[in-house]
Amino acid sequence: MIAQVADILFEYQTQPAGIIALREVPMVTHSQTVVTGMAPIPRKVPLLVADALVALRNAIEHTLFAEVEHRDGVLGERAAKLVEMPSAKTYEDFQKWVKGRAKNGPPSLQQGSDLLRRIDGLQPFHRTKDPQNHPLALLALHTNHSKHRAPAITAVGLAGIHREDRTPPFMALFERRPETPVEVGDVIAETPRGVQVPVALFPTIGINRPGTERWPVLMKELDELSTWVRAQAIPRLITGNDPPAPALPPRYEITVGHDDERRALAEGATLSAAQVHNDRLGASTVRRDMTETLSQMDDAPSSEQISAWLESLSDQEILRRMRELQATGTYEPDIVLSNYAVLEAMRDDARRFAGLDS
Repeated sequence: MIAQVADILFEYQTQPAGIIALREVPMVTHSQTVVTGMAPIPRKVPLLVADALVALRNAIEHTLFAEVEHRDGVLGERAAKLVEMPSAKTYEDFQKWVKGRAKNGPPSLQQGSDLLRRIDGLQPFHRTKDPQNHPLALLALHTNHSKHRAPAITAVGLAGIHREDRTPPFMALFERRPETPVEVGDVIAETPRGVQVPVALFPTIGINRPGTERWPVLMKELDELSTWVRAQAIPRLITGNDPPAPALPPRYEITVGHDDERRALAEGATLSAAQVHNDRLGASTVRRDMTETLSQMDDAPSSEQISAWLESLSDQEILRRMRELQATGTYEPDIVLSNYAVLEAMRDDARRFAGLDS
């Protein structure tokens, strides 16, 4: 489901017309760049996000129930209703939850049990500084809202702005913006009147943490919560110890049946949907920018041939090549020459791909 969210967001974030519409408003001494509109987020995004968050919480609940039945056998209906994963921000709240199972709860949830110790170790109250930001607390916050009140709330944000007259945007440090939604009428930049400054915008899709003013990046929130569930919560519930290696894979093929489910799981994907999404976005930007950059070099193939070559490379290969370029703000000769050599090598690879070199 997170991969489905990523697929929709990729099409949304790479639409040719862009996400944010802007207008320059002249003032007395300067000009303001004002937001005049935003492309609407597809309605399926918040619905899928809510489903994904509920599925993550279910993964914990189902694991806990399986562990209880593994120890205690098939449960009666009264005991079964008391099997749930608490999310306690204080020690006192956790003790109240434990006492609530003292009379009719299954044996493995009684005071002093090994499974109860494992549940205790995953509780938010162990994060003394900010228990409300513990992954289990965040998962409960999101799912309680989406199950009982409304689907996830998403909005367009602006992670940062980069001046393109300084360094290439794919390797530059840029001006970071507040973690808030962008609204029509917002002024995102001011420049001296009559001065043109080329900039690149880095819009994001944020998700609101219900009841707060926090709007973290949607895919990052999903990735951090799913990673915690997969790499910490479930392994610790099952083993009672530090998660074993290798870690559970982010996903494996579940659209077909498997004779050996364990083997299929072991052969699962190693990159999470959020990692794949970030690579796709980064590589998409690089393909666009590098087509223009390489086409301006001497003896370069046509823009169409360069674009075809870049499309033939995987996202990971594109990003690997970009890491060979070094950022420079003062145009140090050694770095400039090194970067030019990297670009020459890319141009030559594009020529060979196009059949221009024997």
